[in-house]
Amino acid sequence: MLRFEENKASAAGAGLAPGSAFGAARVAESDAPPEQRRVNIADKRIINGKTDVNQLVPFKYKWAWDKYLSACANHWMPQEIQMSRDIELWKNPNGLTDDERRVVKRNLGFFVTADSLAANNIVLGTYRHITAPECRQYLLRQAFEEAIHTHAYQYIVESLQLDEGEVFNAYHEIPSIRDKDEFLIPFIDTLTDPSFRTGTPENDQKLLKSLIVFACIMEGLFFYVGFTQILALGRQNKMTGAAEQYQYILRDESMHCNFGIDVINTVKLENPHLWTQEFREDIRGLMTKAVELEYRYAEDTMPRGVLGLNAAMFKEYLRFIANRRCQQIGLDALFEGATNPFPWMAEMIDLKKERNFFETRVIEYQTGGALSWD
Repeated sequence: MLRFEENKASAAGAGLAPGSAFGAARVAESDAPPEQRRVNIADKRIINGKTDVNQLVPFKYKWAWDKYLSACANHWMPQEIQMSRDIELWKNPNGLTDDERRVVKRNLGFFVTADSLAANNIVLGTYRHITAPECRQYLLRQAFEEAIHTHAYQYIVESLQLDEGEVFNAYHEIPSIRDKDEFLIPFIDTLTDPSFRTGTPENDQKLLKSLIVFACIMEGLFFYVGFTQILALGRQNKMTGAAEQYQYILRDESMHCNFGIDVINTVKLENPHLWTQEFREDIRGLMTKAVELEYRYAEDTMPRGVLGLNAAMFKEYLRFIANRRCQQIGLDALFEGATNPFPWMAEMIDLKKERNFFETRVIEYQTGGALSWD
């Protein structure tokens, strides 16, 4: 019994409900015959599961395990990417226009801390409340990828010898960046509160709302102005090292978004009582607000046209993306008739033909498999 009491104490200290994330302790002390203590796949749940979260198999959510394997196969590290051409271009007074430099610095100002926010939300919040081991396995990989992304932005900042204090404090000092982060923070605070527990309709809706905000809004919307801008630079053979890193980050984030949507839809399927009309309207309101915030960021980063892009084009693009995210989780489109002004971005997201796109060296980010680019 000592081990059981220790585990209960650990669970309480971590803000976990006994019998959820530490279900193994409860099972281990059961008086039931051994064969009756084994995990029953039918008892697995994304949230509020009653099975042992330490037992990965039998799989119920094979899609989560498959995404984990794909993410591992896509492994990459920032320092493997050559930055010499970027450094030369950045140091050349005539290498980039002032508007292009603004785009780069604003991008880094947002992204250098955004992935840290995402990682903290996973490690200190979401992971604690997910009771499907397959999903937890992917979340661990996702958290590591967020660390790689933060490393990548730091690597770009260091390579270009930018003012680190200015860039890393942009989320405090630049209103268009600060407003996006302040929109996200309450949802992080909810899940990271040690007293927060799932298991009631109210709290389960709070968790579901946070999952939607991070998968569909943060990773599925707030990143897309920046991705488009830097990848547009790469398409013009400028800042190709940075663009190559953004390319791989986009690949990772697209999978994060898709994984999150799968989790959201499974939670809805397993808990249909959460998906009320009032809840749906709340999500639609959050999505509308997110489009406004990201559009303001687009206006701030490019007050004039640059790279063949302008803020008005992003208004249409963000509406198009918002419609897609709503439809992916079972909501009606918010913006009737919105279209995609950047069809080339769809190709980048699909990543089916991205061999040597920026005329840099070909890198197969593999450690034990063979990633097919075709």
